[in-house]
Parts: sequence; C-alpha cells; structure tokens
Amino acid sequence: MNHIYVKDILEKCDGYLVIGDENTKLENFSKDTRTLNNGDIYVGIKGETFDGSTLYKDALDKGALGCVLNKGVLIDEEFLKKYSDRFIVLVEDTIKCLQELASYKRSLYDIPVIGVTGSVGKTSTKDIIASVLSKKFNVLKTEGNYNNHIGLPLTILRLKEHNALVVEMGMNNLGEISLLSKIARPNVGVITNVGTAHIGILKSRENILKAKLEILEGMDESSVLVINNDNDMLHNWYEDNRDNYNIVTFGVNNKSDYIASGIISDAFSSNYKVNINNVENDFKINIPGEHFVLNGVCALSIGKLFNISIEDIKDGIENFALTKRRMQIENINNITIINDCYNANLDSMSSAINYLGSLKDFRTIAVLGDMLELGDYEEELHRKVGKVIKENNIDILVTIGNASKYIKDEAIKLGYNINNIFSFDNNEEGINKLKNIIKENDAILIKASNGMNFIEIYNGLKETLE
Repeated sequence: MNHIYVKDILEKCDGYLVIGDENTKLENFSKDTRTLNNGDIYVGIKGETFDGSTLYKDALDKGALGCVLNKGVLIDEEFLKKYSDRFIVLVEDTIKCLQELASYKRSLYDIPVIGVTGSVGKTSTKDIIASVLSKKFNVLKTEGNYNNHIGLPLTILRLKEHNALVVEMGMNNLGEISLLSKIARPNVGVITNVGTAHIGILKSRENILKAKLEILEGMDESSVLVINNDNDMLHNWYEDNRDNYNIVTFGVNNKSDYIASGIISDAFSSNYKVNINNVENDFKINIPGEHFVLNGVCALSIGKLFNISIEDIKDGIENFALTKRRMQIENINNITIINDCYNANLDSMSSAINYLGSLKDFRTIAVLGDMLELGDYEEELHRKVGKVIKENNIDILVTIGNASKYIKDEAIKLGYNINNIFSFDNNEEGINKLKNIIKENDAILIKASNGMNFIEIYNGLKETLE
C-alpha cells in the first residue's frame, strides 16, 4: 500500500498546518459532513453559495481525523483545544489540493488504470469492465456519479491495496476531460460514443468528439485507446488516425477488432457471439439491448489486453452488477419496470426506447421527461425522440415536463394515436395517471434527465405495485 501524509499536503499544495502532526497518514476522504465516517479526512469544498470549510467543527465532532480547509476560514482556537490529536491544514484552494494529492497518489501506483468517457454508457461500461478485471485484479472503480473534477480525485484517493483502477470521466465543456486524464493518467482509455449530451454547451458533435478525445492528453505513447467503431464520429476519426495511436476497436455493425454477431435478446438478457482468433465464443449479458452487448464487447477487448481467460471474461460479463437507476429492470406482480431515470440524452433515450419496442409480448408504456442542457437544440432533439417512439410502436406515451411536449407533438405529427398520449407538467400528475392505467403484463420505461427527479415516479409505481 502506498500512503500519503499530511506533510504531502504541506509540500505539494503549499498547505499551512494549523494544528496536528505532519506525519499523520491520510486514508479516507470525505467532502460531506452528513456522510462522514469516523477517521475520515474532511475536505471543505467551496461552492457558488457556500464554503464547506466553515463546517470543520461538525466534521471534527463527527470523528474526522483532520480537515483540509480553504484559507480565510475563521478558526476557533478555543474549540480546537479539545481536538489536539487531530489536524487542520489550510490551502489556497481545496479542490485544486484534492487534484494535486490525487495526481501524486496515482504516481505511487504502477497498476492498470482504465479511463472511461463517452456521451452515453460510461457508467455501465465502467461497471462491466471492472467486473471483468476483478477476475484477475483487486479493482477500485468509480462509485455513483463521482466522475468530475472533484469525484475523480476522491476516487483515486481511495486507492489502498488495489492493483487496478477503473475511473469514469464526465464533462460539460472542453478542457474538463483533459484535466481528469492528466490526473488519472490512464494506460487504457475508452470512448463509448460521441452523441448529443451537452450539445447545448458545446454547440456541435465535432466539439463533443474533441472533448472526448482529450482523454489522450493524459496517456503516454504506450497506452491503448479503445473505441466504439459503430459510432459514426469515432469511426471516421479512427479511419483518419488509425496509424497515429494504439487503437482497439469494438462494434456490432462495422468491421472491428472485436465484433458481436447473432444477438438474441429477451426481456432480461442478451446472448451473442464473438469470433476470437478464429474461434466463435458464446457470451451472455444479463441486461438486454444492443447497447449493452456493445459494452460487453468493450469489456472483452480490455480483458484480452490484460490476458484474462475467455472463461473469466464471460463470467465477468454475465454477472456484472449495474449501477442503480441505469436500465434497472424489475418484475413486480407481473409488471416490468425499466428504471433508467438517472440521466438522458438522445442516444440513451433512443436505445432505451428501442429496447422497450423489442418487447413484443408486453403492452409497452414509455414515461419520458425532459432532456436537459440542450440549449438551442432542445426542440429538435426532443422531436427526434418522438420519431423513435412512433418507429417502435410504443403502446402508450406519457410525457412530463415542458420540453418533453415536443416528443408528444412529433409523435402525433407522424401519426401516433393521440388517445394513447398523456402529457403532464409534474411528476405527481404522471404518477396518478400511471396508477390508473397500468395492468398485468405491462412493460414501463421511466427515463429523463436526473434533474427531472423521475426517481419519484419509480418509487411511486413501486409502492403501488408492492
């Protein structure tokens, strides 16, 4: 295990030690006093309206071993007298300090580091890669939504006896993946796809591609980039750059290093084949849909990079656990609920609706909310979702929110039965309607951007059915 200490904050982050021992070992970090555990190091993060450094008393009272705070916070020296066995360090910027500490800790580990980015599918791809690698390594992976300039450093700082790391890298704008990649320094980078997420900020898919490719900026010449060769933007980039980088491709439709074929899906799983060294291998993934097959083939390609056996790769793919609220499928009293309410953009909406439409033995209900952060593209992209609804012959459409009304309008324009559409302004109205129309053998997709709080709809439905 490679340890870091208080003295590393003093040296690498120009910290000032108010109280405590500079040789104190730093193991577990927390940025939230509400979830802080005894022995954690509390890091006070300054937001737009509030400076978490002011909560150092709460942190120490709850058992924090020490606190890293922004300079300028008022320290109550009388209060600190009862905590002479703890430490407090002041730094200019706690976020920058976290990043510098994480970069230093990463440098202490000579282990496989896989960085995963993309417009959609980052979390599930990260989960399945970690599952495959766990057959050979003690893997640390990103938990929850810790994929930004604060979450990624906190993930790296959790490294202990691990000998592999899988980190998810999210972004809203140019320059953000570059920062994360330079901290994590992945020796394998993964780009799941280039879609329309954050197009309202970045203005074009070309800029989104540019942002995703920033993952290369933290990778050295020996590193490998793994890309989804079915994605049009990545495929075209690959054709132009295949001789400039170490690239491994995966796909279903385009010729790739690893390609899935013979896909057969039911409501709960997919079976497919991959030809490896002229031997056809059967795979199964317990999440349905072609996009999850792609994730499985991606994980296969990484497993092969690290010489994991085919049987272990198969087991890792079949038995991986998906992060909650990402295509979480449950059957409750003969009603299937597809809870995919963590986030939404055109690509993930289309994939989820395509899966719902494939369930021919069910009455299908799509409960869709607004896709956020689309800017000037809001109407256009919601209307494209309406087209996907019509193409998949979804039986009932429920929309909630202002922008999602464009989904309804486009579906009607294309000939969708207006009597099968219900449109609401808030979640409560939607829940009440669903309670009145659901029946046995329904399959219900719940999907919207996280800001729409569709977990309320999931919980309301589940409570009714149970």
